[in-house]
Amino acid sequence: MAKSYLAEARRKKVAPKKERVRPVIERLAELHADAKIALRFANPLELLVSVMLSAQTTDVNVNRVTEQLFRKYRRPEDYLAVPQQELERDIFATGFYRQKTKSLRGTMQRILEVYGGEVPEAFDDLLTLPGVARKTANVVSAERGNPQGIVVDTHVRRLSQRLAFTRQEDPVKIERDLVRLVPREDWRRFPHLLIWHGRRVCIARRPLCEECPLAAGLCPSSRV
Repeated sequence: MAKSYLAEARRKKVAPKKERVRPVIERLAELHADAKIALRFANPLELLVSVMLSAQTTDVNVNRVTEQLFRKYRRPEDYLAVPQQELERDIFATGFYRQKTKSLRGTMQRILEVYGGEVPEAFDDLLTLPGVARKTANVVSAERGNPQGIVVDTHVRRLSQRLAFTRQEDPVKIERDLVRLVPREDWRRFPHLLIWHGRRVCIARRPLCEECPLAAGLCPSSRV
């Protein structure tokens, strides 16, 4: 089980989370004005594939693989036109390549048979695609401009716990807390802000609290 950061949110007394969430978003938006999805894609199909490949690996690694992959596979049909072993070799470096290949081929088959060769826009339709769970559907929907929830990855989980925005451990329950707290117009950018802050400042093992704009009065976990 992933490490919990709930205990750290008892270091300092701060205002209730509903009073802090807007200033937190504003300060992080100022600090990380460049915060956006790190995956590189040119259309909804490439977005979907990139997110599916990103499970259990880094965005940098996925981008390295898809740079070549998207030159070879341009349409759903292309993922089905090659032998399974060939697609496995092409995505091998992303890890869990057999399961990812199975999911990709199943997804492309359904896109062709049910959605006319286009990545569906409806959130519930995305969830019917093989290998697409809530997190993937959230990312795809958000990047297409229609967020239906808040993406919860390891950074969002850690920072939400450190900020005392949730007392949950399960990502689904964390998301439930966040969608109640974060204004809907911020659902898309909120996870990017936390992800970039988690990579640059609020590092798991050694948070740089002395450099953090949230340390003064907004973060109960601050070590300053």
